[in-house]
Amino acid sequence: MKEAESNKILTDYLKKNLKKGYTEDSLKWALIRQGYSRTAVEKSMEQVHRELAAEAPVIKEKPMITREIVDDETPITPSKPWYKRMFGL
Repeated sequence: MKEAESNKILTDYLKKNLKKGYTEDSLKWALIRQGYSRTAVEKSMEQVHRELAAEAPVIKEKPMITREIVDDETPITPSKPWYKRMFGL
């Protein structure tokens, strides 16, 4: 198998399993234990990062910032600690 085909197979495998929820490290070490070279796995992982970054949507909306004016004349009452609320003290 040629290197390009091998990288494509590894890239597809990594993308599929990352979408399933497996961690990068677990996939990396599983492939290394199966006999793939560390450099081939790392190159494929970099390619996966590039492809997933290209697929990510661009956020065009800006977040809404809201402000609240607090009246200085209203006293702030501290809440009771959790143990006093729990035991009704």
